[in-house]
Amino acid sequence: MALLHVDFFSHVLGMEMQMDVVLPEATRGQIGMEGRDGGAAWKTLYLLHGMSDDHTIWQRRTSIERYAADKGIAVVMPTTHLGWYTDMYRGLKYFSFIAGELPKICRQMFPRMSHRREDTFAAGLSMGGYGALKCALRAPEVFSRAASLSGGVDAAAVAADVASPNARLWYDIFGPVDRIRGSFNDLFAAAEEMKDSPLRPDVYMWCGTEDFLYDQNVRMRDHLRALGYNLFYEESPGDHQWKYWDAKIQTALDWLVPGKEAK
Repeated sequence: MALLHVDFFSHVLGMEMQMDVVLPEATRGQIGMEGRDGGAAWKTLYLLHGMSDDHTIWQRRTSIERYAADKGIAVVMPTTHLGWYTDMYRGLKYFSFIAGELPKICRQMFPRMSHRREDTFAAGLSMGGYGALKCALRAPEVFSRAASLSGGVDAAAVAADVASPNARLWYDIFGPVDRIRGSFNDLFAAAEEMKDSPLRPDVYMWCGTEDFLYDQNVRMRDHLRALGYNLFYEESPGDHQWKYWDAKIQTALDWLVPGKEAK
């Protein structure tokens, strides 16, 4: 695999941004791993971070480069600050950046990244789990599959804690809490709107049963099942920490890309 640290300009956000990118590379002789070329057009995973993190976190907490090497896929890990992958009520347009501008930038910089929605995925943890599902449900022409690990999947429930130290942040991101249900930022509403679409995405979800976001994930699981989504849901003992996400991103990759891509 090749690892690139990329600084680039976002016209949507009006500022310099950063992303780490792992690209397929056919290799031999590397100790403990074998790289794969990934074929003519690389399947691409946009791997999103949580609230306390940035574009470096998946490499620092997991072996994502090694996991991706075995699949022969490209992985894009952007920084998205604390925007909750949302065109903020008072702030910047992070959803337009992540779901619209960024794939175009990546495909221009790395021409072997596939342009097909069937080859383009989103995954993330916590805030990034919300972002991954949002990408697939609100930009299904770009993303065909999404994986959420311990996702904060209910924006209204997240923002409802007005006593939280983040209460002002929630308002800046989502606006008045009583307007979130049924809005563009409501994943439950998005799933309802997409239920009969030919572009309805496939979804993988995992959450630990001791996670403070477990209830949100159970409600989203039941909602997606009732709507007839192709959902692969898992839960197991665990709370909100990296030892679980390191394990489950491997499961998610096996779900996203079964088997191995070309050498």
